[in-house]
Amino acid sequence: MHDFWNQLILSNPLKKYLGVAITVLLALLLKRFISRQVAGLMFRLIRRASSKVERTTFINLIATPISTFLFVFISFAALEKLHFPEEFDFDIYEVSSKSIIHALAITLLICGLIWLLLRIIDFIAMIMAGKASEAGDLRDNQLIVFFRDFLKAVVVIIGALMVLGYAFHFEISKLTTGLGIAGAAIALAAKESVENLIASFIIFFDKPFTAGDTIKVQGFTGSIEKIGLRSTRIRTDQKTYVTVPNKQMVDSIVDNLTLRTQRKAEIRLQVGLNASAATLARLTEGIAGILNKPVIESPTVFLGDITPTAFLINADFFSSALSLNEFNALRQQVNLEILELMSALQVEIAGATTDIRLTGQPQVPGEKKQ
Repeated sequence: MHDFWNQLILSNPLKKYLGVAITVLLALLLKRFISRQVAGLMFRLIRRASSKVERTTFINLIATPISTFLFVFISFAALEKLHFPEEFDFDIYEVSSKSIIHALAITLLICGLIWLLLRIIDFIAMIMAGKASEAGDLRDNQLIVFFRDFLKAVVVIIGALMVLGYAFHFEISKLTTGLGIAGAAIALAAKESVENLIASFIIFFDKPFTAGDTIKVQGFTGSIEKIGLRSTRIRTDQKTYVTVPNKQMVDSIVDNLTLRTQRKAEIRLQVGLNASAATLARLTEGIAGILNKPVIESPTVFLGDITPTAFLINADFFSSALSLNEFNALRQQVNLEILELMSALQVEIAGATTDIRLTGQPQVPGEKKQ
């Protein structure tokens, strides 16, 4: 029996294969339990920083990448105990198969670690977003989303460098030297991208607008859906989806309609010339009374101008911070009440009635003009 387990198959005794198989099987069976225990330990550490962290949410977010990382790590460590079979040791384009398998194993291990770090960043961002919502400053939510995406990009870049360095034994210093030589060309090619990235930092720190705000910029009016590292996405009032580079958002004049404290309405009324001065006075006083509402602020009504065709009455007012639908309903109500007042005073709009007068004698058909 002892000789049976010591017999060599592919340069390794059977007992080593058995040990590796048992280790991998145990890792497969226990990875879920171990990952949840590790996630629970990490949860207790994070719980000290925030008392409102949900255990179930954290474990569901972290457990899967931890279990994958542990399984790959344990399997890789177990397989390292085996000697690479000489039968499988061959070259592919001057690269040995052993080096290829080793590089793939390290790549999987690093990818599992990066996946775990990305999930941790997501959870930290979730905690910070919850605190920002409790504080009532929704602008911080977009800042958190920005830095979450930025940190993810940095972690992925570091992971790619780790794969090049540890899996493929590429000297990172040579890469840095190469980038330094081609730095001018790369900087020129990425000039706009770098400018947009810097502009995104300006937007998040200056906070002229945030996600959810309604803005007017470059002839577009719409609601901001997302502020990214390179561009800002806007859902216009025509329901189209516009992408504007962040540099243009910084350089342009942006009217943030959400931050306005009042809405202004203007009424330009052209009254017919048959109205008397007393009627015009009663009309302006009546319009002023119509504008005397709790939701209307700073109303002004006056006879603005006298033209050869009409009397011009100007009426301006501001409303409190109403929604667009509420503001339009208010304007409609005011206009209808003004029309009722004009009907009661028998005031006509200029041009409502037109008289056509013919002068001179009609010409008889066939008769020559004198």
